[in-house]
Amino acid sequence: MPAPIRLRELIRTIRTARTQAEEREMIQKECAAIRSSFREEDNTYRCRNVAKLLYMHMLGYPAHFGQLECLKLIASQKFTDKRIGYLGAMLLLDERQDLVPQLVRILKNLIMSGYSPEHDVSGISDPFLQVRILRLLRILGKGDDDSSEAMNDILAQVATNTETSKNVGNAILYETVLTIMDIKSESGLRVSCLDWWCCVSGLNKFYNVQRYVALTSLLKTVQTDHNAVQRHRSTIVDCLKDLDVSIKRRAMELSFALVNGNNIRGMMKELLYFLDSCDPDFKADCASGIFLAAEKYAPSKRWHIDTIMRVLTTAGSYVRDDSVPNLIQLITNSVEMHAYTVQRLYKALLDDISQQPLVQVASWCIGEYGDLLVSGQCEEEEPIQVDVLDVLEGLLVSNLSAPVTRGYSLTAIMKLSTRFSSVNRIKKVVSIYGSSIDVELQQRAVEYNCNYHICFCLAGIPPMTAYNKNGIKIEFTFERANPNPNIAVITIHATNSTEADMTEFVFQAAVPKTFQLQLLSPSSNVVPALNQGSVTQVIRVLNPQKQQLRMRVKLTYTHKGSPVQDLAEVNNFPPQSWQ
Repeated sequence: MPAPIRLRELIRTIRTARTQAEEREMIQKECAAIRSSFREEDNTYRCRNVAKLLYMHMLGYPAHFGQLECLKLIASQKFTDKRIGYLGAMLLLDERQDLVPQLVRILKNLIMSGYSPEHDVSGISDPFLQVRILRLLRILGKGDDDSSEAMNDILAQVATNTETSKNVGNAILYETVLTIMDIKSESGLRVSCLDWWCCVSGLNKFYNVQRYVALTSLLKTVQTDHNAVQRHRSTIVDCLKDLDVSIKRRAMELSFALVNGNNIRGMMKELLYFLDSCDPDFKADCASGIFLAAEKYAPSKRWHIDTIMRVLTTAGSYVRDDSVPNLIQLITNSVEMHAYTVQRLYKALLDDISQQPLVQVASWCIGEYGDLLVSGQCEEEEPIQVDVLDVLEGLLVSNLSAPVTRGYSLTAIMKLSTRFSSVNRIKKVVSIYGSSIDVELQQRAVEYNCNYHICFCLAGIPPMTAYNKNGIKIEFTFERANPNPNIAVITIHATNSTEADMTEFVFQAAVPKTFQLQLLSPSSNVVPALNQGSVTQVIRVLNPQKQQLRMRVKLTYTHKGSPVQDLAEVNNFPPQSWQ
């Protein structure tokens, strides 16, 4: 019988088919040839034919008649035949086939067979096979108590008897450690295995590859048995000082994984020292890790704030942008620490303005809590308002400040206009940046200037003096009645600057007929002497036509035993009171 075509030729032929029917015809013809070849006793092309069947199976055509041939290939002594046989068994067989028990027996015999000396590496029998078996045990024992218990003794024996003077043995021991930590093994075996692994594989040695592998294995197992890895915390922290970049990164990741509520202070001390001395490539990840660990395990609010301040002053320029709003939220929620925080941030600004995240957080805090900074609530000598404004203005003109930082500073200055008395200076600074070449900064300045104008327009109606004669003074204060804007509520305040009280005090008022007036009861009929008190009385005026308000008032009182009576016209009401 002629030799069958190769797999490559079959693929090329099938690809030339123009229709589905033509392709099926080619496949059927080749399947018939393969069946005929399988019937021969000495089939030297069995491997090639099974490979072609696998290709047909991938195209969706039936290839079940090649299942038995896969078993024959598995039993062959040739590696190429075994490889195709295993691949065919995976694709063509499932657990419902009658050939599965026979396949399992063949595989078991292969596994239980003796080791060939040609596969030894550095005196260790077939390390590649051992690694594969350990990985299989890891899969079989994961989540299975019975299987894990059956594996404990075997794994302990492998870990104990494996020669670790060569890298081959270390590779097997590495897989053994991962298997022990992944399955439900005994706690004592976990601890002993990790201790021995760290000892023999390099945390205390000078071989960087072994140290890196040891740290990687600990990082993989820390979630499984946290306490077992904690025993090596001091050795792991020492690896932060290693010169090798890869080892330092693995040690940093493992150190953050070991942080908990019990060791947060000691671990943060080491990590902050590492942040201060590490390369710039590490600072961003280290700063973010410290922020997360401090937020999760901080023993107190003050310690949390101090840790953040240390990070901002040490690696501020490497702090990620999303950390700034998170830190601002933390400070906002720590009400009792506002005065302490704003003081620390202000002092940090005086020392260094090159760390942009630090400057942004400090500017926001000064804008929000600047009144605490100058009100004497700080632990040290507080600055004056001029000093605070000088610092913020310096940030606006500094070449070190980024555009975003200038925006924080300008907003902080604007906020201080409601907390400081230097309003005119603040208005001047804001108006200057209304013509800034930075569009964002210019827009903010223009909007803030508009806010000043709006605040002036929406300000309350100023009080007015309606009467001031013979030592008695009458002041009117105004407010709008809610919900009726046509009603003006006027409160009179009568004070007496003479040395004697004014008794039997009566205030009366009259308005034109287009208005309606209601006088409520006064608070008293005695106006105390020497401005030591006042008499108040509320007047409600209905002005539906929004006409200019005019009023005639009459005062009656007794002073030093003599009755006094006086009339007055009040026509200078502010427009806001009647418009």
